[in-house]
Amino acid sequence: MASRQNRKQPSPLRRLGRGLYRALVVLSAIIVVLFCAYKLAAKRPSTAQIPAQPSAAVVTDNPDTEEDESKGLQRKESTWTFLLAAEDQVSGSADTIMVCTYDTANQKMGLVSVPRDTLVDREGWEYHKLNAAYSNGNAYALPGGGIGELKDAVSEVLGIPIDHYILIDTKIFVAIVDAVDGVDFNVPVHMSYDAPDQDLHIHFEPGMQHLTGKQALAVVRCRKNSDGPGTYPNNIYDAYPDADIGRTRTQQEMIKTIAKKVLSNPQKVGSYIEIFSQYVKTDLSLANMLWFVEPALGFDFADLTTATLPGDGTVTFEGVRDCYALDIEASLEIINSCLNPYTTDVTRDMVRMVQGK
Repeated sequence: MASRQNRKQPSPLRRLGRGLYRALVVLSAIIVVLFCAYKLAAKRPSTAQIPAQPSAAVVTDNPDTEEDESKGLQRKESTWTFLLAAEDQVSGSADTIMVCTYDTANQKMGLVSVPRDTLVDREGWEYHKLNAAYSNGNAYALPGGGIGELKDAVSEVLGIPIDHYILIDTKIFVAIVDAVDGVDFNVPVHMSYDAPDQDLHIHFEPGMQHLTGKQALAVVRCRKNSDGPGTYPNNIYDAYPDADIGRTRTQQEMIKTIAKKVLSNPQKVGSYIEIFSQYVKTDLSLANMLWFVEPALGFDFADLTTATLPGDGTVTFEGVRDCYALDIEASLEIINSCLNPYTTDVTRDMVRMVQGK
């Protein structure tokens, strides 16, 4: 009988294999535990009720929303709407207003810019440009604040419920772009703007270029150029041929570019969470955001549709100049193709798009 001392010792390669096997077992156990914790922590987000209409109510697949099947409107399965807004750093009004609808069941997403000067006539309010909803809501200290009034106003204009809001501090462009080591972006127009009173200086020529976070913010902020004849502020003119509508397209493309870069670097999720918590305010809970992680990882940006609501930005309404009166029929077409969370079309009688007088 062989003694213990004479037993053949495992080879180094075999010992390595055993060690790797044990490590994989432990790692697999950790992944299973984390996945189960994620599933337990994630909570399906709620949906909002339909904007008040004489004879309309909402049916939804979400138990958190009230139902009334007799009224006919029905929510698409697993579809949510979001208001994305950013505050103007100078005026305190909303500088950027976008609405996003995400159909997680079919992995379709629509992102539509609503021009900031869109004409509104809200009962009980005296402002007539949509961006002023934010500053007015803050001024009157409503329960929902400025973002609550903006959310209600946008919902009324579009005729669809807005489930959740995401209010962005524009400094997030700097932080998130720097976190992914910059982005490659096609600057669409000549940009040359200097505002000494704001310490703001923007200088870019058209074309593809690599942008830092600070440069990305400058590009999305640029609305005007100041290199026209004369001296500041008399030398200012629109940077885009179609004025602020052109800037909204640039903002949409920048958001898409940054989102692609972020999702291609999932290992930096810790940095993203820290940046998000610092520069974003939302009524989505952490559990709600965790719920969207799984569908978002499988989203193909080829299925993102972007648009800007068309209209006339030269309208005067009750003494307020340069209001943007939406083209109702063309806007309805965009709402129904990009944003509509219902199984049937949004119709003219559901929206409140004020025309000039």
